[in-house]
Amino acid sequence: MRIGIVAGESSGDILGAALIRAIRKRRPDAVFEGVAGPLMQAAGCKPLYPAETLAVMGLVEVLQHLPRLLKVRADLRRHFSAAPPDVFIGIDSPDFNLGLEEALRGQGIPTVHYVSPSIWAWRPKRVFKVGRAADLTLALLPFEPPLYERHGFKATFVGHPLADSVPVQPDRRALREGLHLPQDKQVLAILPGSRGSEVQRLGPLFLQTAAWLSQRLPGLHFAIPAATHAMSQLIEQQIRMLQPELPVTLVDGHSHEVLGAADAALLASGTAALEAMLFKCPMVVAYRISNISHAIIMGLGMLKIRQVSLPNLLAGHALVPEYMQYDATVEKLGPAVLTLLTDRAARDAQVQGLQTLTGVLRVGADERAAEAVLALADSRCRAAE
Repeated sequence: MRIGIVAGESSGDILGAALIRAIRKRRPDAVFEGVAGPLMQAAGCKPLYPAETLAVMGLVEVLQHLPRLLKVRADLRRHFSAAPPDVFIGIDSPDFNLGLEEALRGQGIPTVHYVSPSIWAWRPKRVFKVGRAADLTLALLPFEPPLYERHGFKATFVGHPLADSVPVQPDRRALREGLHLPQDKQVLAILPGSRGSEVQRLGPLFLQTAAWLSQRLPGLHFAIPAATHAMSQLIEQQIRMLQPELPVTLVDGHSHEVLGAADAALLASGTAALEAMLFKCPMVVAYRISNISHAIIMGLGMLKIRQVSLPNLLAGHALVPEYMQYDATVEKLGPAVLTLLTDRAARDAQVQGLQTLTGVLRVGADERAAEAVLALADSRCRAAE
C-alpha cells in the first residue's frame, strides 16, 4: 500500500508520525511519502519536501511566500498524479492541502483531510471546500462532524492523539528534576509560539509580563521551552536584550515536560493551549498577528467566535483567560497569571475544568484515525475490482 501524506508544521508532524505508526501496525508493508517533518521521517516517511517548507502563518505572511508555496503544491500534484497513491492524507495546513486534495480527488485518488479547519470559528463556508476536497475528514473535536454531515459530507471524530499520550497524573517532582528546575519555588511556563513570527510578536510581551510578575512574586522561576534551535537562539537574544536578570530556564524542546512541571503557564493560543489543558496546567492565553492581517480578518467579518482557545471552545465558556491582539498587554496578562499563582480556589476551579475536558478527547485517536483511513482505501480498492 502506498500512502501520500503532507504535514506542514510541528503539530502536523506529531500527528503524522503517530498515524504512520498506527497504520503500519495494521499494514506493515505500507510505504509513505510526501511533506514530512523529522518525526514523520523517523517513522518511515520519505520526504519529498521538509515540513518547514509550509510553516507560514498569517494573511500577509502567506502572500509573501505564495509563489514558492504554489510551486511546491504543483510539484506534489505532478508527483502524485504520475504515481497515484492508494490514499492521500493532508494533515492540517488547509490553505495548502485542500487545493492539492481536490486536484487529486478529481483524478480518482481517495483523499483524507486530517484535522478539520476551524469552520466553527471563522470562514464557515470552508465546509464546502473541505467537502469537495476530501472523501473523509478526520475531526479532533466532538462538535465538528455534525457541521459536515448536515451538508452531506463525511467526517469522523477520532479524538486527539495528544490526549492519549499524556499521563493522567504527571510526576511534577521528577519532571522538574529532569529539567533542572527548582523544587521549592513556583514555576511559570512561558510558551510564545513555535514560529519565528509568533516569537517575535509575543516573546517581548511575555518577557515583560514575567518581569512584572517577578516584582510581585520575587521567588517565581520561569521556564521557556523553545520549539527549535532557531527559536531557542531568538528567545535567548530577547532575554539578553530585554530581561537579562530574569530567573529563567531556557529549554530546547520538551514543552510537554515543562507544562507538566509548571504551576501555571502563559502561552500563545494554539497547540500549546491544548497541551497545557492535557497536563491540567492552569493557563492564561494570548495571541497577536500582524496588524494588517488582523484588520483584514475583522474588517471582513471572518471571525465568528469571541474566544479562540481550545479549552474555552470545548468548555463552552471562559474557562481560561485569553487576550487577543490589542488586549494582549502586560497590564492584563500580569494580573491574570498572578491570580492563578496566588488564588488557590481560582486555580483549582480551572484545573478541574481542564481535567473534565481531557477525558472528552482521550479516546484512542491514532487507532481510530488509522482504521478510518484504511477503511476508505480498502473500500476504493474493492470498488475498483
